[in-house]
Amino acid sequence: MLSFGDGRNQIQNKAIPGFEPETVPEGFPFSILVAPAVTGLGLLDAVPDADILALADPSDANQDGISGRPHYNIPPEFTKIRNNSVPQGNNYIFRFGKKAGSYDLLHQSVSAYNQDIGITSLYDPIDPFSGLEEDLEISTQTLNDVVFYLKTLKAPIPRNQTDPDVIAGKELFESVQCAVCHTPTLTTGFSPIESLSFKEFHPYTDLLLYDMGPELDDGFTEGNVETSEWRTPPLWGIGLSANSQGG
Repeated sequence: MLSFGDGRNQIQNKAIPGFEPETVPEGFPFSILVAPAVTGLGLLDAVPDADILALADPSDANQDGISGRPHYNIPPEFTKIRNNSVPQGNNYIFRFGKKAGSYDLLHQSVSAYNQDIGITSLYDPIDPFSGLEEDLEISTQTLNDVVFYLKTLKAPIPRNQTDPDVIAGKELFESVQCAVCHTPTLTTGFSPIESLSFKEFHPYTDLLLYDMGPELDDGFTEGNVETSEWRTPPLWGIGLSANSQGG
């Protein structure tokens, strides 16, 4: 299944029950991914760069064996740079997608439309199969509407916070250091959408990249990301997954 919202479609070809490789054009790379949850993305979009950098430890300076790093890359020209960005030259922190391959939600949406389902737009008019410029298949207004929807789609609400099992699970989660990468609490900075500004929320991610080793090396890179690196996925709402996206 190609993953709308991630904007990538390549992985090493592996035997996957029920998947028919012959349905993909010969030589065309494909990816088998679970579509990411799209709730609460406006909050993640509004986290200041400085807060992400404060969680980074690329050289494992504190020697805890955990070394997350931000993905610095050059954003496409159509993106709007955040006011609270901390650039390195012309490079800015990317934060969306399974490998943090997108700068913002417009970048991610444009890439997802084009790379995942082959729909061209003003911002990416090149057909991913032919490599040729095609007539635009989605309007800029529709793209902007999708981005606004993604920014304002409500975040998952924590449930059963006083349940002893939930409390015990949280304590275990923290004691085995899961919370070092899956940061429980972040705070937004200013957002043009007032309801997203300066809000504390609980996504369980630090938006950083980690080298997950050879078993999770899919042979694919995005921007300046190594093939075995993946962005910490937000865990909020995961308890509801059994009733969504096919379980």
